[in-house]
Amino acid sequence: MTDQAVDTDGVKLSGHAATEGHFLGRTRELKELCADIERAGLDTLAGNKPPRARVLLIAGGPGSGRSALAGELVRRVAGRYPDGVLRARLADADGTPVPAERAARALLAALERPAPAGASEEDLSACLREALAERRAIVLLDDAAGAEQVDALLPDTPECLVVAVSAGPLTGISDVRPCTLGGLDTKSALELLTRRIGSVRITVDPRSAEGLVEACQGHPVALILAGGWLAARPKSAVADLAKQLHAEGDEGTPLSRLFALVHHGLAPTAARTLRLLSLAPAGLVDAHTASALAGCSIGAARSTLDDFAALGLLRPVPCTPPQYEIPGCLHPLLRAAAEAHERPAELQLARARMLERTVRLLQSCRAVTETDNPQAREKLQGMPSALRFPSPQAAAEWLEARRPALLGAARLAVADGELDTLARRLMAQLVKAMVAHLGAHDAAPDLYGVHQLVLDVAERRGLPREKAAALLNLGDVDARTGRTAQALVRYRAALDAGRQANDPYATGRAMESVGGAHLELGDYERAADWFGRALAQRLARDERADAARLYGRIATAHTYAGRYGEAQRGWRAAVAVHRKSGDVGAQARALSELARVQEYAGRPEESLRTCQEAVEWAHRAQDARLRAALHLRLADTCEHLGDPAAARLHRGAAERILGDEAPGTESEPENTADACEIRSTPAED
Repeated sequence: MTDQAVDTDGVKLSGHAATEGHFLGRTRELKELCADIERAGLDTLAGNKPPRARVLLIAGGPGSGRSALAGELVRRVAGRYPDGVLRARLADADGTPVPAERAARALLAALERPAPAGASEEDLSACLREALAERRAIVLLDDAAGAEQVDALLPDTPECLVVAVSAGPLTGISDVRPCTLGGLDTKSALELLTRRIGSVRITVDPRSAEGLVEACQGHPVALILAGGWLAARPKSAVADLAKQLHAEGDEGTPLSRLFALVHHGLAPTAARTLRLLSLAPAGLVDAHTASALAGCSIGAARSTLDDFAALGLLRPVPCTPPQYEIPGCLHPLLRAAAEAHERPAELQLARARMLERTVRLLQSCRAVTETDNPQAREKLQGMPSALRFPSPQAAAEWLEARRPALLGAARLAVADGELDTLARRLMAQLVKAMVAHLGAHDAAPDLYGVHQLVLDVAERRGLPREKAAALLNLGDVDARTGRTAQALVRYRAALDAGRQANDPYATGRAMESVGGAHLELGDYERAADWFGRALAQRLARDERADAARLYGRIATAHTYAGRYGEAQRGWRAAVAVHRKSGDVGAQARALSELARVQEYAGRPEESLRTCQEAVEWAHRAQDARLRAALHLRLADTCEHLGDPAAARLHRGAAERILGDEAPGTESEPENTADACEIRSTPAED
């Protein structure tokens, strides 16, 4: 297994040269950490076998270089762990802890192991431990907020190594080997400055350079900002920056003083853009996000982001299209500056502009896949060129690169509570775009969380129709992943919400889903009863196709219960409805099921006649696979009736049909409407 990165890495500024990517300093810490890997643990000293993976803790404040040190340690020892490296970030850029369930799901995805949508944290943790049980791998957990997060992700094998990065101790996890970071040593700090501004200004005034390092207390990000400030002012001496820092006084940290200095040195428009970046979801920024927040052109936003990266205010994220990450240690400073300089109404307006831009990008992302839809093409051509994607591949790459930010935007919009209309539009378009590019199955884990957000908004705003849709979607995922009892609870709640909204679609779907859940649970009486209720509604609305399907579901429930007479009546009713609606293929399939039930009921002659009729209708429908299956069933029935010659003829016919069928026939497209639909959102598309 190769090195797997999950989410983004943390702030790799200490110990790294921003331009060349070389690690600096931390020689003593690295030596101690490497020695801790080999050192006997408490269990070994007590004569017991270590029950879990060895845990190394790198503790330090944000921006102290803890992530960079962890990355360098992993790089040096990776050769001892042939199953590779897994990385997970356990906090968002603003410091919000990432749920252990989300981190476990990301690690399982990196291991290419299934992670059922909607599964609990305990279930996913168990799946992760099982996946790592026979592996010798490194798990790097960055920005851990507490011991609970780390404990949920610990492998139950001493063959794995866990490297945790946190601001403090992981109390509660046994035998943790901590390494606490301070500032960089003077030599490494000067080398970091040299790589940012060159050697001349440091060589001509080494005392001032050392004084600047001392004023920064060796804090790596502070040194990066100092280097960025000097790099932007080639005529300024190191002593000039040191004097300005001293003029700022001793209030705050070196990082906060340097940030204030850099912020004040920006042009007013750039400074405002920088402050508004604190609103970027998941701390990820691209040109569209900055453009929408600041209300400027995309070209101007792109140039401004490049300038911020040169100053050390942003870190480029290697992906296509380009985007940047706000260092976690700078996020509180950006937020404080925004609250101090911007009115709340302006911040809310900027957030609304960003969400509106995201909605339009998602519309374009989905529309570019609908090449056969004239309305979608017309809608796409009506969008500004900056919002259009050149190809479906480009749209898919954008969606994959921006997925953490898009999901973060949905969570932030719902948490805000003041932009629920935009939040609903955003979530509706996010669902449609993800289904279009990923498919309902692959997108289900993320969509489960989105549907929960839809449910939160619907309950908060008193929207019973949307509540019913969200509950149906969540129930469908629960049912597909084996949580049938939980799905049944959701379906019943959806039925209540649908009735409150007077929505026949929601109530009909809910009643049928309740019946399906009872069928799955083996309660065939209740299943048939609920299917019957749904059928009565479909018949009252003259919805023939749905009524025929429900006749079949009622017959299926009776078949499972052994009531073959009722089952035959159900399938005959389905055949009659399909005949009236002119659906030849559906009529053939219903006849096929009727023949099956007749065989179960001990009526092989009737089954034979019905099956022959089904073959004729399947031939008219040009359904080769159904014809072949029916011939095989006819062969079995003929053998049961003591006619082996006829059985051989039918088997030969089935083989010829399957042999004549074109190879590589594609299966029918996956029906995603029920699983992923968010109804009652604004019709704008």
